[in-house]
Amino acid sequence: MFQAVIDLFFPKVCFACYSHLQDFEMYVCTSCRHNLPVTNYHFNANNAVEKVFYGRAKVEQATALLRYEKKGIVQQLIHNLKYRGHEEIGVFLGEWLGNELKELETYKAVDIVISVPLHKKKQKKRGYNQVTKFGQEIAKALQVDYNEQSLIKITNTKSQVTKKRFARWQADHELFSLENAALIENKHILLVDDIITTGATLESCIQVLNKAENVKISIATMAIVH
Repeated sequence: MFQAVIDLFFPKVCFACYSHLQDFEMYVCTSCRHNLPVTNYHFNANNAVEKVFYGRAKVEQATALLRYEKKGIVQQLIHNLKYRGHEEIGVFLGEWLGNELKELETYKAVDIVISVPLHKKKQKKRGYNQVTKFGQEIAKALQVDYNEQSLIKITNTKSQVTKKRFARWQADHELFSLENAALIENKHILLVDDIITTGATLESCIQVLNKAENVKISIATMAIVH
């Protein structure tokens, strides 16, 4: 009864279209769920995410769950996750992708999951890293460790949404540092982030992680700009 009263005054709504959710729905309504632009990249070799890093950084596997389009459903979800405190969206997407990856032989070799970090000042201001829950759920599905101690962001930067590719690469270069390298040595790392645009941030992270001995790196993100 208490829950019914809460739902009356604070009804659960879809994080994509804001319609009221039915009792059997969570996070996203059935209609929006069916309309989410799923990529299925992890089921295909030589996919669009892998091609982003050709000639730039060595990755074992790479995928993005959804296609990100301006003013689309995915943009709304990511906005609610990053700027409105709805970390449960990260849980939703992480559970979804994690359950698919755990069935694939290519991802069973993963030993550890690492999220692209925020600078401590930005994380303190926002209150959370929007990728943490996503990464934790994937790690749980793969039954591997989740690590936030090895990849550290050392420079605080403004949003790079409007920067062009080369400018983004310059801005991202050497923004990260490697700490506690022993925790990731000889590991296959799954590096996770929210959105791939140019791949500059992930490329910079890969360069830093490769300073540890004998690591392999794969990539999984919530979305890729289409």
